[in-house]
Amino acid sequence: MIESLKLQQPQQIAGAVQPKVTSAAEVTDQFEKFLSDAIADLNTQQSTSDVMKEQFVKGEISDVHQLMIASEKASLGLELTVQVRNKVIEAYQEIMRTQI
Repeated sequence: MIESLKLQQPQQIAGAVQPKVTSAAEVTDQFEKFLSDAIADLNTQQSTSDVMKEQFVKGEISDVHQLMIASEKASLGLELTVQVRNKVIEAYQEIMRTQI
């Protein structure tokens, strides 16, 4: 049984582990798409929360729990976005302070 197992060559293993090499433009495009999708999702959460608040005030919905959940999701999403923005700005400032 052990004899029937074939050992892979080190080059095959190394080739399987190495990540796909991408250009800086591709990485930039992927990052831009990720950020735009995240901001669009945040905007959707904010809009949903606003619509639910209006419906609650008008008396169209009576489930306060769903309103609070939607409101907290929107609030936490906005807070996360602000914190990520702050960290990106800090990283940029640190790079700009780096002496060559």
